[in-house]
Amino acid sequence: MKKDFFLPAEWHPQSCIQLTWPHADTDWAYMLDEVEACFLQLATEIATRQPLLLVAPEFPAALENVPFRHNIHYLACPTNDTWARDHGFITLLDADKQPLLLDFCFNGWGMKFAACKDNLINSRLYESGMLNGTYINCRNFVLEGGSIESDGEGTLLTTAPCLLAPNRNDTLSRAEIEVYLKERFNLRQVLWLEDGYLAGDDTDSHVDTLARLCPDHTIVYVQCTDPADEHYEALHRMEEQLKSFRTLDGNPYRLLPLPMAAPAYADDERLPATYANFLIMNEAVLYPTYNQPEKDAEAARILATAFPRHEIVGIDCRALIKQHGSLHCVTMQYPEGVFPSRIK
Repeated sequence: MKKDFFLPAEWHPQSCIQLTWPHADTDWAYMLDEVEACFLQLATEIATRQPLLLVAPEFPAALENVPFRHNIHYLACPTNDTWARDHGFITLLDADKQPLLLDFCFNGWGMKFAACKDNLINSRLYESGMLNGTYINCRNFVLEGGSIESDGEGTLLTTAPCLLAPNRNDTLSRAEIEVYLKERFNLRQVLWLEDGYLAGDDTDSHVDTLARLCPDHTIVYVQCTDPADEHYEALHRMEEQLKSFRTLDGNPYRLLPLPMAAPAYADDERLPATYANFLIMNEAVLYPTYNQPEKDAEAARILATAFPRHEIVGIDCRALIKQHGSLHCVTMQYPEGVFPSRIK
């Protein structure tokens, strides 16, 4: 592959957002009405601003008569689940901003869950002709979109617990994985977080649950200030490592701490509620809320500091964390050029 391409930051101009809709044959079956209400709110906030690419075996009845129906573009496709962040294309742009659609292997976060149908969504999308770009088969490498963060300038942020997990690319060493990432994404540096986790997380510590790259050399991250919380030590070590990171210019990052959500439980299991799992759109940031008014408001304030030109919009994601993910996990953005009808 030529070296005239880059991995755009999430805040790079976008052409559409993908949602993979829940249905009765997914793990959401026992709470389908509850999670569909969350997805409907998400779809509303997305499709009123930019095109929404919807993947599902059948078009959801909840969306049949919505006022933004014209902005929803639907692919009929069998699916296992709803985590578009991890089974969706990861898109590069070349020097002329032409898309390169990278299709990595998704193995259900280390073969924890069935992914045979979700692992074929990308090829079906490409064959449908709905997306512009060059298809690149990367299925010999396991990689989920939630495990990496790009600043669009050659820096990648990731976590060692996830990318070095033996249930993904166990034949490769850390050095070999870093070389692969640098070559595949045309990177100049990879920043590895060694610590940080969330109870109830199935992903082996995806970076998008812990720390996020933002414009102007900023990182927002989950901060735990309660020594009695089970996350305190690991998140404190993560915070100290973030302080040691440097930009390509050799400067420290501006660090903005997000609050730690109050513990949420289901069947005595702590759920991975995190404010770091937000979606950056062209003109808005959608962020998860958990019916914790003070903490929800504080998270919005921090995100407004990181994104002063964006509208900050809360989405109640108490349903999503019951299946161990949140807002960013169920979405995937596609940069300019991928979808033909981007709203200016």
